[in-house]
Amino acid sequence: MSDILQHFIQRFQLQLPPPAYDTFQLRKAAVLIPIINGQQPSLLLTKRSSALRKHPGQVAFPGGATDETDILPETTALREAYEEVGLNPGCVEIIGQLPAMDSVSGFQVTPVVGVLPAGLNFIKNHHEVETLFEIPLDYALNSENYHSIDIVRRGKPLRIYFLYYADNLIWGLTAAILQRLALQVKGFIPFN
Repeated sequence: MSDILQHFIQRFQLQLPPPAYDTFQLRKAAVLIPIINGQQPSLLLTKRSSALRKHPGQVAFPGGATDETDILPETTALREAYEEVGLNPGCVEIIGQLPAMDSVSGFQVTPVVGVLPAGLNFIKNHHEVETLFEIPLDYALNSENYHSIDIVRRGKPLRIYFLYYADNLIWGLTAAILQRLALQVKGFIPFN
């Protein structure tokens, strides 16, 4: 495991998470925050298929709704990652999770953080995933890379986060999850 990733894991597991938001959604879901353990650690993200009914073309983590047989959020996140990108659950080292967050689509989503070895071949499910891409972990953890706007949705204030990387706009719940991860490890300075 790279020094950068060891330092990140230590910081992630020793820091208390930012205060959890109140969650009101009853339907459960989970996403996997897959960190690839390369020389320069990165995060694996998907761009959802344009043919999907919900959130077409948006950048997302592998994940989805909890099935009746899913025992833990980790079970859901790993099952969905296998279905969407062909990730073998046995290749993932779960290091923790962030507090659940409500999505605008009616789910209480638990982000599960897992480490993957470098060099895995992913097989995207073309019905769900248009493309796969990676962003450097240190870029995602730099809070200066985030932008936000405040709106009112259904009479309630809502802050929407944005993160730009290469030609990809990461926004909504995915960006909010990444921003919370960056808050949790605030002060993380990767080795050069």
